Amino acid sequence: MSAPDSAQRKACWAARDELWSCLDQNQDQASRCHSFQQDFEDRCPAQWVKYFSKRRDFLKYKEKMQTEGFTPAEGPKQSL
Repeated sequence: MSAPDSAQRKACWAARDELWSCLDQNQDQASRCHSFQQDFEDRCPAQWVKYFSKRRDFLKYKEKMQTEGFTPAEGPKQSL
């Protein structure tokens, strides 16, 4: 597959933004954003879909860590 041209990239990014907006408005319930997901997958190369999906997960995780903080899990108790 050849690299997307400028118009194809813009269409992909717009589809991504519409999907992410839908997911944000619907508390990440993908079933409510099926048409946006399909449009996103149709307009973007498969590698980009995979990358943007992982990127969204990372950004959501990062936002959660910044707002809620990090609490390390308790490890095994060490005896002295």
